Amino acid sequence: MSGIPVGISTCLLGREVRHDGGHKHSRYCTQVLSRHFDFHPVCPELEAGLGVPRPAIHLRRFSDGLRVVETRGQADHTDALKALIERVLPDLAHLRGYILMAKSPSCGMERIKVHNEQGQLLNRDGRGLFADALMRAYPLMPVEEEGRLHDSGLRENFIERVFAYDDWLQNVAGDRLSPQALIEFHSRHKFQLLAHSEPIYRQLGPLLADLRSAPLEDIARRYIEGFMTAMRQPVSRGSHVNAMLHLLGYLKGSMPAEDKQVLLEQLDAYRRGEVPLVVPMTLLRLAQRREPVDYLHIQKYLAPYPDELGLRNHV
Repeated sequence: MSGIPVGISTCLLGREVRHDGGHKHSRYCTQVLSRHFDFHPVCPELEAGLGVPRPAIHLRRFSDGLRVVETRGQADHTDALKALIERVLPDLAHLRGYILMAKSPSCGMERIKVHNEQGQLLNRDGRGLFADALMRAYPLMPVEEEGRLHDSGLRENFIERVFAYDDWLQNVAGDRLSPQALIEFHSRHKFQLLAHSEPIYRQLGPLLADLRSAPLEDIARRYIEGFMTAMRQPVSRGSHVNAMLHLLGYLKGSMPAEDKQVLLEQLDAYRRGEVPLVVPMTLLRLAQRREPVDYLHIQKYLAPYPDELGLRNHV
């Protein structure tokens, strides 16, 4: 079975494509995520014809906007990079996410140095040329910098979004769109949505209540825009507890009183930061397996990604 297609900066796979002939090998990407993701590498600078090794480049602000210029001298590679971007962007529409190299004037997602026309530092609020075009072209696509994946919360959020977006593209988007497909997607992700943003959860439910109020394509577009906006929001411990208590409501009639008490104790311990999310979630999943409830069986919130990734051990 092939993995989920995810874009990645080529240097993160250990390939020697950086300006100095080196790489930025991410072992987490190649040894862990590669078991689940089918990586599609792009190095904008190399593929724009800049070669390896090559002079270092940075962003400079001119009157007509940002340009990519060599750090020593005035050689300008903006047009070559823009031509490459225009050529490759249409081929990335199938991707479920993208992992970018940080601090790069082509691939950096945020906090990229911007210089004036003379090459003097102005600020650090730029975005790489390729990263900016990618995020504008595909605003729903989960995008993250490799360095930020070392943060357990950001890592879990990004991977959760990739799997949810993959579900949408596989089962709802395009020719697969139907009222049933849309309702079933919402049903699967209902508690994920609740955990990430209760306000958006309460907006999207009524949106699906009358699927004849507008063209289905418009409703689906508004839905997935709201859904992915919600998914970008980090989940607090309190929000996780709230979602799990809602799930518990479907089980309380079948759970022995002692088991329920243990689960409630661990929910409180999780809320206080004494145990990771995996502890109460495991108890909840065990209760669901003992007394299966069909509605809970489909909930992606209980298992939004493969357990072997161990993401809930650290949040």
